[in-house]
Amino acid sequence: MPLREKIDTDYKNALKSKDKIQISTYRLILSGIKDLDIVNRSGSNKKETNDEDIKKLLKKMIKQRSESIEVYKKNNRQDLLEVEEKESEILSGYLPKQLSDEETKKICEETIKKLNASSIKDMGKVMGELKKNYSDNVDFSKAGTLLKDLLNKK
Repeated sequence: MPLREKIDTDYKNALKSKDKIQISTYRLILSGIKDLDIVNRSGSNKKETNDEDIKKLLKKMIKQRSESIEVYKKNNRQDLLEVEEKESEILSGYLPKQLSDEETKKICEETIKKLNASSIKDMGKVMGELKKNYSDNVDFSKAGTLLKDLLNKK
């Protein structure tokens, strides 16, 4: 089942269950998808919005939630923190499972070894390889930090 249909079905189920946080989150997702449709239709290279476009949108939305979560933790706003965490959890449910920190570190080390990367100058090459092979499973903000550490030690 395409991602758009799955989200639509889950939205209808949330409406039936009257879960306010789920309903508002699904409305945000569907609104974002409609915006993507408009951009894709009106651009110079017209195309249909596909699952990859929707995954990028969801990743962007999760990143926004993560930033908000950090701010709410610092300012001790537990009420808002819980809402953002729930939204982030719903959004993450549509993406492939992200690798753990240990798994990400292992993949980074293997990629560095495979490409014979020796300094921070090779970071772009290593990141490119990671994106090519693990685009759905790796959190690239974590990977970037790990790569800097690993390459600076060399």
